[in-house]
Amino acid sequence: MNLAKVLGRVVSSRKEESLEGLKLLLVGAAGPDGELTGTVVVAVDAVGAGEGEYVLYASGSSARQTAATDGKPVDAVIMAIVDSWDIEGAERYKKGREG
Repeated sequence: MNLAKVLGRVVSSRKEESLEGLKLLLVGAAGPDGELTGTVVVAVDAVGAGEGEYVLYASGSSARQTAATDGKPVDAVIMAIVDSWDIEGAERYKKGREG
């Protein structure tokens, strides 16, 4: 799993038939401090994430193991929306308190 921030949406008017109805989001990988690392991927949204939210995504063959992506040609899937994280007991992020 990878930590990332949703940067925006990707719209595609033509795509593989099995991808119809799936929302595609542009996500930027983030480090433990929440800062973007520079890696950006397009991921299928399996959980209803929105722009600006931190999420967990999986890539590779793991991306095809959700109910939304099973058997579909995807390489990344968002499978969780992050509510908070801490490091060594220190809160680093809490949803709704981002500055």
